Amino acid sequence: MLTKVIPQAKIDHVRKWMERADKVVIVTHVAPDGDAIGSSLGLYHYLEAQGKTVNVIVPNAFPDFLRWMPGAKDILRYDKYKEFADELIAGADVIFCLDFNALKRIGKMADAVAASPARKAMIDHHPDPEDFCRITISHPEIASTSELIFRLICRVGDFGEMSRESAECIYTGMMTDTGGFTYNSNDREIYFIISELISKGIDKDAIYRKVYNTYSESRLRLMGFVLYEKMMVFHEFNAALITLTYAEQQQFNYVKGDSEGFVNIPLSVKNVRLSAFLREDRDSDMIKISLRSVGDFPCNKLASEFFGGGGHLNASGGEFYGTMSDAIELYKRALVKYQEELTKK
Repeated sequence: MLTKVIPQAKIDHVRKWMERADKVVIVTHVAPDGDAIGSSLGLYHYLEAQGKTVNVIVPNAFPDFLRWMPGAKDILRYDKYKEFADELIAGADVIFCLDFNALKRIGKMADAVAASPARKAMIDHHPDPEDFCRITISHPEIASTSELIFRLICRVGDFGEMSRESAECIYTGMMTDTGGFTYNSNDREIYFIISELISKGIDKDAIYRKVYNTYSESRLRLMGFVLYEKMMVFHEFNAALITLTYAEQQQFNYVKGDSEGFVNIPLSVKNVRLSAFLREDRDSDMIKISLRSVGDFPCNKLASEFFGGGGHLNASGGEFYGTMSDAIELYKRALVKYQEELTKK
């Protein structure tokens, strides 16, 4: 049995909204990852089966290795079809805001979502949610938003109606947001949920292969390049860093998702407790910061203090507006600040 994490009053409130709604829009954050797409499509399939008209709208492109997911071809990109997306958002009865907790995280969609008269519900697992939804289901102690979608469907009494397609999407989100269940995943209830999803007919091994074993040749060559040329290990801080400039991305025909998981690789080096990945992003004219840690080191605290970001204890991110060399220097200053915590026995 699962712990009743979501308060019953919120379950009842969402149930009423779903029963009364005809038109539902699901939105998620810029540069959608596996949990963003998995939770959105998991809810999408469930609501469609209830006879609702459902549209998933994302701010921009998501990685190619998620395009196999059931329903992915029906996802609407805001950066390509803004006018149509604005009409859907304005005409929705309910808008579900998944895997983000601040309007700035949905980029240029923010104004349309804020202006819509639709009832809005946030379902998310990041700390410190902003107050822009009438219902806020926020549980940072839960490893993924996809897990919260599973819990929601179960609590409204509809697990029996969950389709294999919905289960596949939810599992994908849970898997990708925990690095294949290698961090933020030491909770026995996660594995109970997995067993329930398997009962729906999913093939978890096939899902793993579709996500992690379908990379291009150029992506593998890029990985070799960053490990040999671009990885720095700071043994005195038990930390590591990988950087990737825009020119280097061009050299290897970079497409969105090619650097997925790079930040985790240095954590396999003995004694490394913190890893950072800095990548120039020309679309947003900034350097994207990804941080991962092991044990009790709070990489989200470092992300917040030095890179205006945040996230979870062992997985977080941020942004830097400036040159790559300046971003590297700032990271080094952060290591000095946190040296005691990084090197404690």
